[in-house]
Amino acid sequence: MIISLKNKKALVGGASQGLGYAIAWQLAASGASVTVMARNEEKLRTIVSTLPVTEGQRHNYLVVDFADLDSYKKIMDTYFSVNTVDILVNNTNGPKAGTVLEKTGADYQSAFNLLFQTVQHTTALAVKHMKEQGFGRIVNLTSRTIKEPVDSLALSNTIRAAVVAWGKTLSRDLGKYHITVNNILTGNFDTERLTELFEAQAKAGNATIEEIKAKAIADIPLQRLGTAAELANVVTFLASEQAAYVTGTSIPVDGGLLKSI
Repeated sequence: MIISLKNKKALVGGASQGLGYAIAWQLAASGASVTVMARNEEKLRTIVSTLPVTEGQRHNYLVVDFADLDSYKKIMDTYFSVNTVDILVNNTNGPKAGTVLEKTGADYQSAFNLLFQTVQHTTALAVKHMKEQGFGRIVNLTSRTIKEPVDSLALSNTIRAAVVAWGKTLSRDLGKYHITVNNILTGNFDTERLTELFEAQAKAGNATIEEIKAKAIADIPLQRLGTAAELANVVTFLASEQAAYVTGTSIPVDGGLLKSI
């Protein structure tokens, strides 16, 4: 199967490193023109210069802070007033780790703005063009913890579950326009974000980072962390014409870590 995204335009969040960058790169390698979003403008400039242009694409970037909802909305409103996208990859940085009893109502509100409100607002703007042209791909990066919660990730467990339920509901509304909506339940990938979580767990407990990492790998049936490129391949398939009959799904990409069906 050869996936071609030639003449498609993609918008990818959280793309300055890790999973977001890998997704942006693979979409570009498949022929899409990609706009990447993150906070660090210097990193974004570098990333745009590294994305493949084998189909004569023009890549771009947006400097956004997902944690500043008002500013984020204004930037998105301005962007979509003159731009359209065919592929939207909703991916944000995660909220701070912590247990349910450690988090306050304000923490949950901030996490809701970060993980849900930004996704809902961006998608509402993107689908206008998708509906008009009768084609669109929306992929939401969430987490396997929405099915098997991790005690130290109370905010992420809770709000990402809301994103998955919203995405499933949205897929039913948009199906008649040939727009697909799918959720990716990410497992443990060898990224800076996972290292940060390991460090937080080490500070909260009596184990070293190396011990925590070894335990995490031992729990994965494939006995290794995933690579960002492996997840990017799944997202790129979902963004393609070949995935036209896949919608409303929540797909674990976790090396078999989830024990639930």
